[in-house]
Amino acid sequence: MSAKKQHLFIDFEFTMPERNSRARGFFPEIIEAGVVSVIDNKIQSQFSTYVVPAHFPILTERCKSFLHITQQQIDSGIPFVELVKYFEELGRNEDNLIVTWGNMDMKVLRQNCAAAGLLFPLKGKEIDLSMEYKRFFGDKNQTGLWKAVQEYGKEGTGKHHRALDDALTTYNIFKLVEKDKRYLEKPKPTTIGDRVDFSKLLNEFV
Repeated sequence: MSAKKQHLFIDFEFTMPERNSRARGFFPEIIEAGVVSVIDNKIQSQFSTYVVPAHFPILTERCKSFLHITQQQIDSGIPFVELVKYFEELGRNEDNLIVTWGNMDMKVLRQNCAAAGLLFPLKGKEIDLSMEYKRFFGDKNQTGLWKAVQEYGKEGTGKHHRALDDALTTYNIFKLVEKDKRYLEKPKPTTIGDRVDFSKLLNEFV
């Protein structure tokens, strides 16, 4: 039996350096993960966790204020290796489509795996929904996640920059874009000219 198509909507929050500081060797590490698994248009599972950064464990003031996150919350998180194990299990028996808003999430996950000496845990096609959205609507600039939702006349789920809320919001935009794509792909309704044979009609008036 072939695996079912599983859509994984993923959002991470990362560590950030202080402004204008050059911390030696700094690279962003995942400190919060939000994941929504969808099969047959139904949410199968939602996952949310803080993650302890291994290389730069003390959050900068800029990171804490931007993400409204505390050092205590991050210290209570799971080790990165457990997040990788979670993804291995989640994607194992399914045909996965991995959907993120922007390309940073998968870049940082790959970078964090390399730094930890771990294999990248997700197999499947990756979609940057912000680029799909940009192509679809012909926007010149990439749009922020929550701005995109508001352009649809909706509101985001929960709080912006909370990983699970952003993952759910990404899922909601995905549904809206897919619905619009289907609408545009429908054959155009026939025009009145197609329905009425004008040559016959004119002959009656001659």
